[in-house]
Amino acid sequence: MPSVGPAALSVLDLAPVSEGSTPGEALRHSIELAQHVERLGYVRHWVAEHHNMSGIASSAPAVLIAHLAAATTTLRVGSGGVMLPNHSPLVVAEQFGTLEALHPGRIDLGIGRAPGTDQITAYALRRTMTEQGDDLPQLLGELRGYFDGSIQRVHATPGEGDAPDIWLLGSSDYSARLAAALGLPFSFAHHFMPQNTLGALDLYRSQFQPSGRLEDPYASIGVQVVVAETDERARYIHAPGLLSFLRLRSGRPGRFPSPEEAAAYEYTPAERTFVDGWQASHIVGSPETVRRELLDLQRRTNADELIVTTMVYDHADRLRSYELLAEAFADSQPARAA
Repeated sequence: MPSVGPAALSVLDLAPVSEGSTPGEALRHSIELAQHVERLGYVRHWVAEHHNMSGIASSAPAVLIAHLAAATTTLRVGSGGVMLPNHSPLVVAEQFGTLEALHPGRIDLGIGRAPGTDQITAYALRRTMTEQGDDLPQLLGELRGYFDGSIQRVHATPGEGDAPDIWLLGSSDYSARLAAALGLPFSFAHHFMPQNTLGALDLYRSQFQPSGRLEDPYASIGVQVVVAETDERARYIHAPGLLSFLRLRSGRPGRFPSPEEAAAYEYTPAERTFVDGWQASHIVGSPETVRRELLDLQRRTNADELIVTTMVYDHADRLRSYELLAEAFADSQPARAA
């Protein structure tokens, strides 16, 4: 498997829907990407739960994961993540128990607590406007109880005895503390909350309690990466992601724009300041540039694994980016993966 120092490489996929394409095409591209990165030696391929976003097709992770697992043979596949407060723990246990029963030893269940959407859609999902998220420990305890059979009154079938590997995801120290207390692997969203990365990872490692799942802490970080043959080309195909995020945060979400549309867009000074801040943690450039910056990031964070997300307009550019990244670290040594 490719690695950066001691850090393994994996994929975080949002199934982007580009202008002029359809969600069906985006989902088929995700399957093709999973097969591609499996051949390249990546460790795992995660899909993220988002809702009410016309430019993202990964709204039903369990369904997509079933297709990804069926189309691959050795790649670990899973969620990065499932937003547990959106769902009944029993339903999640049955869904991921089914996946684990069909593909034993290959399924990851990454758990988050944010809604993954706006408040109106959160209400449509959860049927309440009551603040949720702080009940994650209780929901997680119930979920694990269905997998290990400690809940006697209700049994998850499949689920009981077919537990996937559970991860906790976060962008603050909340999930870092919980993952440490439970002895679970932890994945931090560095790609959109880089200012919290070092503090959360330090807390996770310092408070980690060994468990039957892990004897030592294991931490991954999400990283936004775009690789092309030159720095200039990489910046060009990365630009649509900046415009897409600006529109999302401005309440104008839509399909993923083309590089030509992004190049023609005239940013106001305030918008330029916003997108410059957003992309400050992104790693974009030629293989040599990206290798150097990823090695520096790994040294600063001591991450065990880098989960790379590449949001570009053209599917061929996305495949090529992951290929160039793997080639850039082909001489690295294999790493321990949780």
